[in-house]
Amino acid sequence: MKPKFKDMTAWHQAELLMQPTLIRTIDNLRKHLEKSTWKGTYREIQEPFPGYKLDLELGDRQETIDIWELCYQICFRNYQPTHAPDESYEVEIDTSLFNENGEVDWIRLDAKAQSLIADIFNNLGGG
Repeated sequence: MKPKFKDMTAWHQAELLMQPTLIRTIDNLRKHLEKSTWKGTYREIQEPFPGYKLDLELGDRQETIDIWELCYQICFRNYQPTHAPDESYEVEIDTSLFNENGEVDWIRLDAKAQSLIADIFNNLGGG
């Protein structure tokens, strides 16, 4: 899904959030994988957009997590990854992830990433 921003302010806020979000997402995935019986392998994809996937394997079960979609769920309010990959979808920045000075609030960002990733692993089950 291609996020579409309502204005340049939202675009700028997304630029500020995406790199820290990717960092916290990868770190929290690593922490969960270390405690889990799931085996994870990252892979780079090019289609329909460049990005990364995390392939999870537990016995004969296999799951895939789209890293960008996960980052979008963290950065945007009420984001649901239900749109076709080539569709544009107007998103709303989660402005609670910024402090009063307009800087990324790393504590809130990390808490939201931790919560979302914990939910994913809890829903996967299997350890």
